[in-house]
Amino acid sequence: MFDSLEALRTGNDVQKGVYTAIIELDVIRKLAIYNPFVCGTFPINIYTLQSDVDIIMEVHDFEQFKIALIVYFGDKNQFRIKEKRIRGRKVIKANFSFQGFAFELFGQAQAVEEQYAYLHMVIEHRLLQQYPEKRENIIKLKSDGIKTEPAICMAFEIEGDHPYEDLIFYGKGLGLI
Repeated sequence: MFDSLEALRTGNDVQKGVYTAIIELDVIRKLAIYNPFVCGTFPINIYTLQSDVDIIMEVHDFEQFKIALIVYFGDKNQFRIKEKRIRGRKVIKANFSFQGFAFELFGQAQAVEEQYAYLHMVIEHRLLQQYPEKRENIIKLKSDGIKTEPAICMAFEIEGDHPYEDLIFYGKGLGLI
């Protein structure tokens, strides 16, 4: 499993700042029963100023999870919580800002290593290891307002109308996941 916390701890100054914020929030310990995992653009160094610090979790008791989010992080700036469905699954998201970073804590009843956020990050990380010259173009596309997965699909010329699904299919086809 990709060690995203280690990538942040040993990364550039911004990544180290994200690592410090995560440690000071104590989110990994406080929500340990949900197997929290840091995903997204910060660990793989394709973030922009608009990027969130994404922490995904496996949740089966959504009421308890919601209570934990409110108790531990309800006092943070711009805290909000939302329940919705993604691909037919119930999810809870909490968003807030801390130490200048936007956080998104995301829970669904699925193991973290099976969640799209994790799979996308692993595919993106492995593609960027093979083709590091694509990184700047991806960051530029993201800075122009394109979301991460569509930007990755554009940079790697992955065809299809559903970038979130297309990226998974592409990654599986190459044996990246």
